[in-house]
Amino acid sequence: MINLNFEKCLERGKIREFSRGRFLVGKEMEGAELDFKSAKESFQNKNYKWATIQTYYSMFHSARALLYNKNYREKSHYCLIEAIRTLYIDKGLIGHDFIEALQRAKTLREGADYYSEFNKESTESLVEIAEDFLKKVKDILI
Repeated sequence: MINLNFEKCLERGKIREFSRGRFLVGKEMEGAELDFKSAKESFQNKNYKWATIQTYYSMFHSARALLYNKNYREKSHYCLIEAIRTLYIDKGLIGHDFIEALQRAKTLREGADYYSEFNKESTESLVEIAEDFLKKVKDILI
């Protein structure tokens, strides 16, 4: 059974089939690694706003690599999450904690980016979550 939110994303063109997806998985993972490295450096430099934003984008690019691996492309952060839910979680390939981590990161990134709401504790937690997230994605893609 297909997730209704995923189906709506397909209908609105926010998720599309993308035949070149598998060819771009490596590039997305490189971006995820670079963003994660930058996030750790920003955190060490006490730049918690940018560390939060960079950490989210590390997770975003990791999730996008999963989507590309299934030959889909997103045009919406929300629809990316719905696609991961349908293509990986609903099929039992990853747990619900994975999507919860991505949603939390998205919320924290929006707070940091749009409202200058961030702090050391939430950023530190997010960096730890992102490291696990990156490892899970690598395990899935191997």
